[in-house]
Amino acid sequence: MLRGTLAGIAGGLAASWVMNVFMSSLGGKITESLMSDEDKLQQQLKQQQKEQSSEPEEDATMKAAEGIVHTVTRGQHLSHEEREKAGPIVHYAFGALVGGLYGALAECSDWTSVGFGTAFGTLLFVGADLIAVPAFGLGPSPTGQPAAAQASPFAAHLVYGATTDLLRRAIRAA
Repeated sequence: MLRGTLAGIAGGLAASWVMNVFMSSLGGKITESLMSDEDKLQQQLKQQQKEQSSEPEEDATMKAAEGIVHTVTRGQHLSHEEREKAGPIVHYAFGALVGGLYGALAECSDWTSVGFGTAFGTLLFVGADLIAVPAFGLGPSPTGQPAAAQASPFAAHLVYGATTDLLRRAIRAA
């Protein structure tokens, strides 16, 4: 179980990086190719509103970092620059944590690695992106976005799950 957990942590860390590369290289292209002309127009309007806003844009990991620091320190806040630095730390820590959980579960049950990690990636997408992020106020509700906006994050989680499983298996075999 310990070896599986450690292999999952290593796989989850690497998969978090692969997920970031996927999103930066292909994520926008996937979403754009699936969006209707009306969705594209709405997205352009939202982007113009964000550009006119004086508040800097923050993703869910930056908001989570702020919440963690605020809770742990009982009231301190991070500057925007600190949130920009802490956001990736939250992303990689979460990726390692759930990768470790995946590695431990894969040691106990064959159903965990069904689809070579893609079932895990799907469950992670549903649990984190569709449920937890909106529930904790870290991002918008999926019902308030076009369905095409969920395609890239979903694909990125499939990539995360498959990469985590591939590396976990390779490490365990070694």
